[in-house]
Amino acid sequence: MDKQILKTVMLDNQKEVQRYEVFKRNFHFEDFGNYVLVGIRRAGKSFLIYQRIQQLLAEGTEWDNMLYINFEDERLDGLQVSDLNLIIEAHLEMYGKRPILFLDEIQNIEGWEKFARRLADEKYKVYITGSNAKMLSSDIQTTLGGRYITINVYPYSFREFLEVHHTAYDELSLLSTESRAAVMNRFIDYFHNGGFPEGALLAAKRNYLTSVYQKIYLGDIAARNAITNTFGLKIMIKKLAESVKQPISFNRIANIVSTTGSKLSTTSAIKYVEYAESAWLLQRINNIAAKLAEKESNSKYYFTDNGILNLFLIDGNTSLLENLVAINLIRQFGKEDAVFFYNKGVEVDFYIPEEQWAIQVSYSIKDLETKERETDALIKLSKVLPCRRLLIITFDEESVLQMDNHARIEVIPVWKWLLMLR
Repeated sequence: MDKQILKTVMLDNQKEVQRYEVFKRNFHFEDFGNYVLVGIRRAGKSFLIYQRIQQLLAEGTEWDNMLYINFEDERLDGLQVSDLNLIIEAHLEMYGKRPILFLDEIQNIEGWEKFARRLADEKYKVYITGSNAKMLSSDIQTTLGGRYITINVYPYSFREFLEVHHTAYDELSLLSTESRAAVMNRFIDYFHNGGFPEGALLAAKRNYLTSVYQKIYLGDIAARNAITNTFGLKIMIKKLAESVKQPISFNRIANIVSTTGSKLSTTSAIKYVEYAESAWLLQRINNIAAKLAEKESNSKYYFTDNGILNLFLIDGNTSLLENLVAINLIRQFGKEDAVFFYNKGVEVDFYIPEEQWAIQVSYSIKDLETKERETDALIKLSKVLPCRRLLIITFDEESVLQMDNHARIEVIPVWKWLLMLR
């Protein structure tokens, strides 16, 4: 790799970062921490890097003390891990100073973690982003040796979506008919089109969402993992979208795809699902009542952003509602062993052991049969697992149900529930 190219890229990047108008998200970076930011493509990881650089510039740090490089720049094609030290050499030749490093989408460089470990050992301050969950694998974490703080980055929360649209959502505003209507209009947009930062202010979002999905499907999943059966992968993702509310086994996935004429083995189904999870397209939730083997093989799968899920659905409001609740629970409580569903004699959509929350999701409970089904399931679960809070999340219905056994069930609209999350 020619160091002159690296210098040109770094200088171009400085202008790009400075000119970008960034919506400030609520992330606090410690001055002495090293960070790895991971999440789905276009979730806003680069924007957070820009936010941090702009903050440092405002505080008086100059570019001679900072180095930003995006490894998705086509001018860096062919860059190998053995070339990474040339980046520091190029900066030293330009400025003669030891930089704070901002390394964007570094997962494109095989073996990057050893370089990152050495930087930390040599007391550099480093910020890294990546679009692959394998960056959090045990092997890589072992190599990094606890020297980095990991932040999971998701598309905008509903609060952030309202803020970027300058829509007030404080308690007084929600009492006003006009302000409440504005919040609901924004929610309808967020509900159907998701919260990718670059698409948040677009009037027509579907083309943008299709483009993002194609990059994830073809680049982050198919190309990165050398998948030749791209049709089988495409059908698998579509079928998972259509069954987003139901537990599904790997055997079932393979059989469904095979009926379309694209043969897919159970082994391949397992790998394809893992690849989709690694690209942060899918999030997995397991059955807390299942044995270990079944937990891993008969899970529910949700899409990290409602906008991408909605590309596959026709009249999919019930699926979008449950997906939105699932992703926000995962965002708040974590990906691993924090959010479950319950299925053993009774079905409950979500159970949070840390908070002892039991949650049902129902678009509406105006129908008496639906109401009885949802409340009965929550009451039965409360006799099996500790439940401090029983919730039914609806699209826009609100009440408190006081049951005969003295159980109290809150019925809350999803938009209001989202605003309550921290």
